[in-house]
Amino acid sequence: MRHMGGERVTEAVTDAVAVLRTAADRDWAGVKAGRLDWTCRYTAEHICSDLIAYAGQLAGRAQSAYVPFEITLDEGTDNEGLLHVIETTGALFTATIRTTPHEVRAFHPYPFRSANREGFAAMGIAEVLLHTHDIAEGLGLAYEPTAELPEFVLTTIFPHVRPGPDHWRTLLWATGRGDLPGRAPVTEWRWNNNLVLPTDRLTLQGVTPAAATDLHTGGDGGFEWVDGGPFQGTRDAAGTVVKAYGEGVHRPEWGLFVLVRREDGRAIGGMGFHGVPDEDGHAEVGYDLTEAARGQGYATEALRALSDHALSDHALSGDEVHALIAAVHEDNAPSQGVATRAGYVRASVEEERTAYEERDMDRELRLYVRRSTRRQRR
Repeated sequence: MRHMGGERVTEAVTDAVAVLRTAADRDWAGVKAGRLDWTCRYTAEHICSDLIAYAGQLAGRAQSAYVPFEITLDEGTDNEGLLHVIETTGALFTATIRTTPHEVRAFHPYPFRSANREGFAAMGIAEVLLHTHDIAEGLGLAYEPTAELPEFVLTTIFPHVRPGPDHWRTLLWATGRGDLPGRAPVTEWRWNNNLVLPTDRLTLQGVTPAAATDLHTGGDGGFEWVDGGPFQGTRDAAGTVVKAYGEGVHRPEWGLFVLVRREDGRAIGGMGFHGVPDEDGHAEVGYDLTEAARGQGYATEALRALSDHALSDHALSGDEVHALIAAVHEDNAPSQGVATRAGYVRASVEEERTAYEERDMDRELRLYVRRSTRRQRR
């Protein structure tokens, strides 16, 4: 999946401008943009502001806040001039995406305080698609983007939204702009960029449904892998993400993470959860590492960081997490060592017996458990 989103930004902007240009001779300042309180003119200016702001975040490598600048139009700029500004800011944003390394993340508040180039691309495309829809609705124009654009947006920054039969109408519904049969209207929404957890030598990068689909079907997921990667276990875990997303139960913080070395930006393995915590507050973790990266402590470092995050007071808000479980084959001494060094202990005989019966667990697997040390919520 070497697509970084730049080409999609260009397509979104080109299509939007082509539609809006058919009404460039009309009064945009006196017409409300669809369901928004903004005018069509202000909404078009907002598209420009978003595109250049996102380009600024990435180009400036902003880490803690928005880069403090804004775009203004010359006095007397007409609608045709405004469309030219949309084209120009779109081109600058596309160029920024194409020249930004995969490892770069910049500040965005929702929900984990940063986004990578794909996340910013998806947010920019969403702004173009949705606000062009708003303007077109206000002006009485027909507008519908190609299905690939809303699909990219949904699978990148709406991982929590169950796919519908139509990507465009699903995106409109998810942003409070339309209805879907069998689903309640949406009145509040935010997009959801992927979670990234840093360690001394690695970053654990949350895998979006878009990347998971690519990994599961034989692609690289947008990562540059060391020789021998990704391992089959990572591809299988990506398939679990795809399945959960399709069923509308995917939770990004309880999904798959790719382990990326800081020193060279190469992906070396996968780690994550088999799903959200069960009714007892237990979640199962799994991991694999490419052979070339084994024996250097990477898996232990990653598992410790992921486990610390999952069991912390401020992580994974709203979930009762009392224990993390790793099921390791009895002959896999290196993996048992990883779990032990990351703070896991061998489960009791009774716990393993229960797991064999209730979880239909292979009797050649051994359970390792790391329990929460904080008080359970009342």
